Amino acid sequence: MKEIQTTAIVGMGALGLLYGNQIAAELGTSAVRFIADKDRIKKYREMNFTVNGERRSFPVEDCETAAPADFIIVAVKYNALPAALDTMKHCVGPDTTIISVMNGISSEQIIGERYGHEKVLYSIAQGMDAMKFGAALTYTKFGELRIGVRTPDQADRLKAMTDFLDRAKIAYVAEDDILHRLWGKFMLNVGVNQTCMAYETTYSGTLTTGEAHDTMVGAMREVIALAKAEHVNLTEQDLEDYIRLLETLSPDGMPSMRQDGISHRPSEVEMFAGTVGRMAKKHGLSTPVNDRLYERIKEMEAQYS
Repeated sequence: MKEIQTTAIVGMGALGLLYGNQIAAELGTSAVRFIADKDRIKKYREMNFTVNGERRSFPVEDCETAAPADFIIVAVKYNALPAALDTMKHCVGPDTTIISVMNGISSEQIIGERYGHEKVLYSIAQGMDAMKFGAALTYTKFGELRIGVRTPDQADRLKAMTDFLDRAKIAYVAEDDILHRLWGKFMLNVGVNQTCMAYETTYSGTLTTGEAHDTMVGAMREVIALAKAEHVNLTEQDLEDYIRLLETLSPDGMPSMRQDGISHRPSEVEMFAGTVGRMAKKHGLSTPVNDRLYERIKEMEAQYS
């Protein structure tokens, strides 16, 4: 596998900007570009992007004339994934490697069905407290990527990827069991993202003894039961480890789902409680906590003007 030199990012949200800014800082602006359609390009050019208060500008390329990239980062919300797959179509070449930093457990499968499963490495972005409102990104914890392969024949891609991450100074851990890690992060997101939105709180609100904390833990335990039914060995120890990870984040920080609620944007509740509920029915499992979160968040979204 050849060395990764060029990166294309789809999505200028918190994670897209986080990684785009880091790659540009370490490897130069020629190493990374954002891909968008004409309408989004016009919108982006009218925005003054900042990262931790400092002005930043990034190359944005028209998706219809974009050239293939060595590496693509898909950094959009669940609802925007179908459009993102169209946006990136000209960037995917025979040797392109793709990762998704989206939440959930299905984006890699969806991307692989469109562009070839061999091109997709599984990844989880965790440990960051990035928040983006308007064009302003702020963070105190950069976090790390957890990456891995689903088949042995992807080993060369993984080596090229870790070499690139080393050069870009992006922290990562190469996982032996990436599926376990994927489900673990899903468990965390189902708990903390939905709880922060439903209770209109921050990370500290979910870690304080009370109803919000109990809801978060209850939703996570329902994912543990579902994972076991799917032959993934999530445990209470995984739950405790992820709660300790939450404790390292800025207490006043909040996940993207709560940010969506503040900005009255559609949330990813279908990817979280919606997915849990649908999969649980196949296994005859009950998910009362996630069902309650689903109903509450849908009620909140229905009130957006």
